[in-house]
Amino acid sequence: MLISKLVKGGDRFLAGREVRLIGSNGGQLGVVTFEKAIELSRQEGLDLVVVADNVTPPVCRIINYGKLIYEHKRKEKDQRKQQHANKVKEVKFGANIDPHDYQIKINHAIEFLTKSYKVKTSMMFKGREMAHKELGYAIMQKVVKDLEGHGIAETAPKLIGRSIFINFNPIHH
Repeated sequence: MLISKLVKGGDRFLAGREVRLIGSNGGQLGVVTFEKAIELSRQEGLDLVVVADNVTPPVCRIINYGKLIYEHKRKEKDQRKQQHANKVKEVKFGANIDPHDYQIKINHAIEFLTKSYKVKTSMMFKGREMAHKELGYAIMQKVVKDLEGHGIAETAPKLIGRSIFINFNPIHH
């Protein structure tokens, strides 16, 4: 959160008061009058920014306000980029899946878990496959066993409607 405010012209709150001034290089310039602070900022061709107005004396800084805003937005964007652990990838299985197809899907799930993604595995029953739910549970138990070293199953396989679901959280090493 940006806790500074740009001073344009004369701020009525600070007019006639003394402020602690920080220069454009980051060094302390001491306690000066507010008018003197505005004059110094204009001489340098930069902006006067109130950093902390709830202390005595208030703290102002001479800085390029546009650059400050730009850097703040860029930092926020980089922080959002790092937050990918809450993304969920889904891997779908069929009740009569071929062993090779099964292995490819397991490898994808392992890849997602190593990249710190959550993985949702699901199996959809079509038509008369609902009569053989035990085959679906067997495949999902095999999925849990195969992903054991890479992810932790949140719950046991659950049948909801015509699908069985299991969610996996990555193991952080």
